[in-house]
Order: sequence, then structure tokens, then C-alpha cells
Amino acid sequence: MGPLRSVVLAGGGTGGHIYPLLAFADCLRRHDPGVRITCLGTPRGLENELIPPQGYDLRQIPAYQLPRSVNLNLVKTPGRMWTAARAAGKVIDEVRADVVVGFGGYVSVPAYLAAWRRELPTVIHEVNVPPGVANRLGMRFTRHVAVGFPHQPVQSEALREARVVGVPLRRGIAGLDRYATRNAARAHFGLRPDLPVLFVAGGSQGARSVNLAVAGAAKELARNGVQVLHVIGARNEPVPVPTDLPVPYVTLPYLSQMELGYAAADLMLGRGGAMTCAEVAAIGLPTVYVPYPHSNQEQKRNALPVVEAGGGLLVDDAELTPDWVERTIVPLIRDPHRLHAMSTAAAAYGRRDGDEALLNYVYEAVAR
Repeated sequence: MGPLRSVVLAGGGTGGHIYPLLAFADCLRRHDPGVRITCLGTPRGLENELIPPQGYDLRQIPAYQLPRSVNLNLVKTPGRMWTAARAAGKVIDEVRADVVVGFGGYVSVPAYLAAWRRELPTVIHEVNVPPGVANRLGMRFTRHVAVGFPHQPVQSEALREARVVGVPLRRGIAGLDRYATRNAARAHFGLRPDLPVLFVAGGSQGARSVNLAVAGAAKELARNGVQVLHVIGARNEPVPVPTDLPVPYVTLPYLSQMELGYAAADLMLGRGGAMTCAEVAAIGLPTVYVPYPHSNQEQKRNALPVVEAGGGLLVDDAELTPDWVERTIVPLIRDPHRLHAMSTAAAAYGRRDGDEALLNYVYEAVAR
């Protein structure tokens, strides 16, 4: 079929929806610099900080939080949902969209409804089990559902017929050669090239337990020659780290270029968000996953397949203490043979082509 002339992308609220959207937008533009790309967002979402700086048109529409259970009454009752759908429809009509691709978040629902009313092809991309409430609602209006991981269709009845395409990743991550860029990345952070590096990044939410456990083990890590690159998280309080350590312990509130942290690291310690799991598996970075405990366990489900494939370890948040870090992480990070085996296993599980595979699926959906 011919090239797409105009594509509307919907996804917002959290990085887990926005980062794959941006990676897919980049893929669209690589294939056809002339394609019109329009992103839908809400006035308050994180998309306002992330999408415009990348050069993409962001249109704001009203979007409303949905109840956790999905049924058709949900669509029929609130007039405001149709108000939001009308706003999305205006954008779709104005840009003469060929297709709507949704990545979840409340802003996706009006886009799905507007596309359905116009009989416009719609493709949904989902990375979690169970699917998010917005995408579950969208699945009532389209059969074209793509997922990021092979375990999703197995674990979720709603996703049984979904196409496994992987997760669209930014080129800087999908094309990363950790070994070739390791020394430059370490120099960037002021780390030594000759000692192992533990990269700690728990995300902006719920990482205080991770921060405290690693900072509490700082002296023992340093005594064993382990350097630490520690992203505290912009929303978290700073944690006290001893200042007289014999090897570098670098703390940052936030890191926008995660590929630099990945490249510097021998081992990562972090949460089990879908984007983290997709990124570290794709580049073969051995990771200790500490799933966020106050949820429906989706982070544990995200991380478990990589761990079972041999690409990482799993520890409950409640068990992560300075003592656990000393007993488990120190011997692991000082064992290059074990790290190499874990890296190989993670890379075999992960995939770097999620953006291209999703684009092929979108072409297929439009052709039908």
C-alpha cells in the first residue's frame, strides 16, 4: 500500500505511554519525512513536557479519569466523554488522519471513540497485564491490538489475539552498543573506567525504599570496589550518602539520557516498569528488579519472564535492605562470567525492533 499521509497518535499521563509513542513517531518520520504526525494530549499530562521539545504537534483535548471497571454503560453515560470525543474528532478531521494509534492513558479513550464513529482504522499498543483501563475500553472498538511482550497474550484473555510486536524504543537505546560506549559514558559521570558500576534508577515514584537500601550499603559497596551511579528520582527526597568513600558514588536527581546510564553500568537495580524491562532486555543489561509493591503486581509480571530467561534477579521491595544489597549484589557485580551470561540471556529475550514491527502492523491494519 502507499505511504501514510497523516497519523494521529494518542497516549499520555505517564512516561510508559509517552516514550513508546515518541519512538514510534520517530520511526514514522524516518520512513517518510513528509508524513503528518499529530499527537493528542491533556492539559495536565507529562506529554506537555516531553512531546513538543521533540518537534511534534501536540493538540490538547479534555480527558477524564475512568472508573476501574469497564463496561459499555461507562461509554453511554458520561456526556463529558462524548465532549472529549468530539474534540478528538475535530482534530482527526482537520488533519485528515489515515489511522489512529493509541498507547493508553485517559487521552486515548476519546481518540478511540472518535475513530470508531468515523470507521477509521485504529491500532492499540499495550505493554501491561492486565491491559490498562483505557486500552481495554478501546479494544471494544478495534481488533487491531499489538503488545510489547510474548507473555501478555498467554496471561491475559483480553490480549489472546494480540500481535506481539515488542516495545518501540528510542534509537539512542535500541541502537546502543554498551561495550563500545562504556568508557565514554563513565567519563561523562566522573566514574573510573576500571571498576564495576552499579546503576540505580527506581523511577520518579515509589523508589525511596530502593534509594535507602543502596545508600545504606554505600560503604560496603565502596569497600569492595563497586562504583554507584544513582538516579534518586526528581520527586524523591535526597538520601544521605557518606562523603569519604574510596570510589565514586554519583547521585543525580534525574537522568534524561538513560542510555548513558545503561552504557556506564555492569548491573542495574530498578523497578519493573514495562519500559525499563523492554529497554534493559533489548540492550542486554543484567538487572535486579524490585517491583513496585503497591499495585496489581503488574511490575512483577513484567520482570518475571526476563528473570526466568536468566537475564536478571527479582527481589520483593520488603526484602530489599542494605544487608541484601551487600550479600547479593556485591558478589554478583564482581563476577564478570555470571554477568556476561545474564547479559546474553536478557538480550535473547529482548528485542530492538518494536518500532518497525508496530509500523508494519499499522500498515497491515490500514490496508484491511
